[in-house]
Amino acid sequence: MSALLDILPDDPPHVSAPLRPKTVVLAGQPNAGKTSLFNRLTGLRGHTANFPGTTVEVRRARLELLSGPLELIDLPGLYGLEGESLDQVVARSAILGENPRLAKPDLMVIVLDATRLPHHLPLAGELRNQDIPVVVALNMIDEARRKRIEINLDVLSEELGVQVVPVSARRGTGIDALVDVVERALGEDSKSLEGAPPALAHCSSCTGCRVTARCRWADAVVDRAVPNLHASVSRRSDALDKIVTAPFLGLPIFFLVMAGLFFSVFSLAVYPMDLIDSMIGLLVEQVQIQFPTGLLGSFIADGVIAGIGGVVIFLPQICMLFFGIALLEDSGYLSRAVVVMDKLMRRFGLPGQAFVPMLAAHACAVPAIMSTRLIENKRDRLRTILILPLLTCSARLPVYLMIATLVFAGNPLGGASVFVGGYALGALAAVSMSLLLQCSILPGKPTALAIELPPYRMPSMRDAAKLAFDRGMIFLRQAGTIILTISLVLWCLASFPQLPEDYSGPRTEQAELEYSYVGRIGKGIEPVFEPLGFDWRISVGVLTSFAAREVVVSSLAVMSGIGNEESDDSEGLISSLRSMKRQDGSPLFNLPTAISLLVFFVLAMQCLPTQAMTAKETNSYRWPIFQFVYMSLLAYGAAYAAFHITRFLVT
Repeated sequence: MSALLDILPDDPPHVSAPLRPKTVVLAGQPNAGKTSLFNRLTGLRGHTANFPGTTVEVRRARLELLSGPLELIDLPGLYGLEGESLDQVVARSAILGENPRLAKPDLMVIVLDATRLPHHLPLAGELRNQDIPVVVALNMIDEARRKRIEINLDVLSEELGVQVVPVSARRGTGIDALVDVVERALGEDSKSLEGAPPALAHCSSCTGCRVTARCRWADAVVDRAVPNLHASVSRRSDALDKIVTAPFLGLPIFFLVMAGLFFSVFSLAVYPMDLIDSMIGLLVEQVQIQFPTGLLGSFIADGVIAGIGGVVIFLPQICMLFFGIALLEDSGYLSRAVVVMDKLMRRFGLPGQAFVPMLAAHACAVPAIMSTRLIENKRDRLRTILILPLLTCSARLPVYLMIATLVFAGNPLGGASVFVGGYALGALAAVSMSLLLQCSILPGKPTALAIELPPYRMPSMRDAAKLAFDRGMIFLRQAGTIILTISLVLWCLASFPQLPEDYSGPRTEQAELEYSYVGRIGKGIEPVFEPLGFDWRISVGVLTSFAAREVVVSSLAVMSGIGNEESDDSEGLISSLRSMKRQDGSPLFNLPTAISLLVFFVLAMQCLPTQAMTAKETNSYRWPIFQFVYMSLLAYGAAYAAFHITRFLVT
């Protein structure tokens, strides 16, 4: 296998002119195992990129067959060529060659689930009628055999008019045979390939309902090719569905599963986070040894390392959360969770399909907004996009952790209450805002849920790990660049101008910070945030965090490292922040200020990538502006109330 498929080298040997790679697309329904097959064919060496001219993600890999280069594209799942969701529109445009920036495929590999042929064959029939050479990969053949589903491959191949290759992407069986068939099909003259069988051609030219005609054709094919299918259906899945989707048991089971997921993420992520924290500390220590004084050492330690260190440390949590979500989706439970949550979510103006984006939003709002493409109703999709940033994402976790550690040091229960309160407040605000939107500018009931429940199966650790890695890299690319840039700009603003030679006051680091540009900016905007309990330094952190939430930790780290004589870098960021004082000598981060800061960051829109994604997905600047304005006003009002109520209670 390794001899057949390799990443195409930059300079292929013995080739005088680069060959145009032929394009092969993987097409099929969701949960057919396309991505698992893609990963198996490419050895996990593919990359995720936007489909040309869209924001829809597809996986692509450039490979080398014995006959020449090849580009393999894993298209989004689709149920038919007439679907209106963005994912299905992208898949259709690729198959039909409607995208001017992408050539029409030279070959289409239709991926079918061998255990659910009656559901997958209608799409195969529709795709077979397109003017594209086709090979069928009959995936999950191992599960079909385990369930004693006997499939006559000759009959199935005859009915489809193409070669059918049984494979198991999960176990890697049949992959070499599929590669051989693909290579032979690419070498044939497409004009010499047989067209669709007469029965399928009749479905395409039917004057009545073509969908009904294809479904009847599929039933007839199943009766011939899989005579024992109905006798092989397992009752175990139906019995399990009655439990996990039951009205009274479904919700408790769902909350237990989600609680287990989040508990696992936060408990297991501690170890790699501690390792990263130790490495960052050692790096800062080495910089201070090499550059004990001067601007260069401060630039590296207080600007670069302090800027990105507070974000990279939370990468393990992001990857582990996506890993857990991928396992739940691959196991088949996530689709059941959508069914369970549908009735509850519809009461707040949200469709059941919004559950998956809302779950993903707890990692990052950017991919969550992208995943709303599975919601076909435009009004429901827009309502979901507008409330997703209210849910607690991983970018807020540095702020939660900072506040929990500052206020509740040595009190695990108090620290846990910060996280629980942040998640609960975000969820409550999201569903409340959805209900308000439904009653005002986006009226209408959510569309009814129609979803296919995939079979239960053992999830693939390999595919989940690949997805988690990809999402982690996307997070670093999107947030890391912004955070590093802002941190370096903030360091420059906090370091210049320096105190003049004739300065008469004490030449302390605090005085130097107040004299700098950032001190002047902070003093200027301090009256705006003073009612929330913020001083000028927190105000600067809040201002810079409107580009990305995580920046507030980096900003405070930069200012505390530069302008706080009492801090000791060896004791870490929290010790430095805890020693920050107000002008009257009281601690900067008292309980009312900490609670106010927490509430503000739960509700405020502070993420440029999210705003950019909202603009792209809505194809308008009006909705991201509305999103920013309503979330900012909501955050300010709620933080004001939280500060004054907490101060009244503690005094």
